[in-house]
This record gives sequence, structure tokens and C-alpha cells, in this order.
Amino acid sequence: MKIKFWGTRGSLPAPLSATGVRAKVRDALLAARGHKLETPEAIDAFIDTALPFAVRGTFGGNSSCVQVAAGDGPYFICDLGTGVREFGARMMAKHGAGKPQVYHVFMSHVHWDHIMGFPFFTPAYIPGNIIRIHGCHKVLEEAFLRQQADPSFPVHFDKLAAQIEFITLETDRDYEIDGLRVRVMAQHHAGESYGYRFERDGRSMVYSTDSEHKFDVLDESYPFIGFFRDADLVVFDAMYSYADAISVKEDWGHSSNIVAVEMAQMARVKHLVLFHHEPIYDDYTIETMLGETIRFEEINRDGHQVRVSTAYDGLEIEL
Repeated sequence: MKIKFWGTRGSLPAPLSATGVRAKVRDALLAARGHKLETPEAIDAFIDTALPFAVRGTFGGNSSCVQVAAGDGPYFICDLGTGVREFGARMMAKHGAGKPQVYHVFMSHVHWDHIMGFPFFTPAYIPGNIIRIHGCHKVLEEAFLRQQADPSFPVHFDKLAAQIEFITLETDRDYEIDGLRVRVMAQHHAGESYGYRFERDGRSMVYSTDSEHKFDVLDESYPFIGFFRDADLVVFDAMYSYADAISVKEDWGHSSNIVAVEMAQMARVKHLVLFHHEPIYDDYTIETMLGETIRFEEINRDGHQVRVSTAYDGLEIEL
């Protein structure tokens, strides 16, 4: 499997501002003083090796959308935040309108930041495409229809030309969906949220966003430890710092980087990816949090090392 992140922000999109771009340019120029950057190759090498990611790039501004690529068959997508617009554009560039495709969508929940990209998903407007939207919510179809109803959006849902199907899943059972094994688990979040475990050819990935995990319930009996067990990759909602998660933002439905590490270590996860970034955090804050999380994993390690990364729009991970 290959995992690609098209949108990584939580709650709402958070695009980089002109002031943010200027700050990055300024920091890059300050760092370049004293370096001989007389050729394009020297400049590229300097950018890639001397500048931290928060300066040379951005963690992105699109809301949640993650692709699970499993072979050459149908496409698999988790959530339909604004990142799905770019994914759709890539699909149109690759296939055009004349080669219909099948898209399987797995919805964590139907809060607006996780569905708001769908009206801008171009394949939904192309006849012949098949879009199967999987989820556990009774209001799954209703949420999509209401989003494109008056007065919210000018194109009504029934004007979409693709064949769109809504498929209800049940928790705690396995599904085989076009070569991908899928299991669903209920999570802790207002309005109901669900995590997904995907398996194929001995590889496993868990997509678990919009779920709050309390630190004082973490032990081997906690059901999510079994759900995460031995996963090659866990995409985890680490929206808040631990201080925020246990104080001003407790019971807001999201988790922290510290809880993420604790759970990943208990479950013997190989790779933990922090996800659903707080929209008020800039790139420097997110990078600082990543460094703190890596350090916490090191000092809290009990013999099993968990690789820790932070998701950004465009990140690709091959399992």
C-alpha cells in the first residue's frame, strides 16, 4: 500500500498567508548568508539540507483527505475535506473524462470539514464514474445532500453525473472491498466518529482521526490498543498539545501528541503520523511539536521504537 496525504488540517482549511510566505523567505535569506549559491544545483542542495521543513515547505492548509493506494484497481480515499479537490484534479489529468473510474470513500464522520471538498471533486461530475461512499452514520446521505441544497451551494447533489452510492458499514466486523480488508471501530467524538483499519498483502494502516483518548484510561485493555496492534502505519488525530487536551480543550473530541505516542508504543505500531493539525498552528509550531513528540517517544520507549512523523499535504508513505 502507498498512503498519500491530500489534506491534513483539522476543523477548517488554513492556507498560508502572504505574511507567512514573507516570513519563510526572510528566514531562508538569513540562513543563506555566507553560503556560495552560484548555481541552481547549489541552491537546491542548500534548500534540501540546510533549511528546516517549516522554512522550505508547509504542512499545508487543506482539510482531511488521505488516499490509500492499493495496486492498480479502484481508488480508496479517507474523508472528503478540501484536499479531495486536488486529488480530483490529479485524477482528471491522469484519466480524463473518457476513462471511468471507481472511487471508494471511507468517512470518519460527517462534520463539515470532512465533507466540504466533495462539491469540488471533479470526478463526481463525470458520467461513468462510480463513487461509493462508505460510513456508519444513519445521516450519511443526508449530510451530503444538505451540503449542496439551497442556499448553501449552487449545484444540487442530484445534478452530479457520476453514479454515487451510499453504503452503510457496521463496526467490529471485517469487509473485503475490491482487494482491501477493512474494519471499522467507533471512536470518541461528538456526532459519532469511526476509525478504519486497512490491510492488504500483510501490510496494515489505521486511519483514526477525530477521536479523543483520555490519558487515564490507557492500558492494554483499552480497545483501541487492539485496533492499532502491530499496524505498519497509524494516522492519528494529534490536534492538541497535551496541556490543551487536559485543560481548556478537554472533551472537545480530539487528542494530543503525547497520548498518540503512548498508544502507539503500547500497540507496537511501527510508524505514527500526527494528523488533523490545529488550524491556529503555523508551520513553525507544528515542526516544534514534532520535535517534542520525537523526543518524548525516545525517553518513553520501552524497547519498541515507534517512528514519528507529521503529515503534510503531499506526503507519500509506502508500506
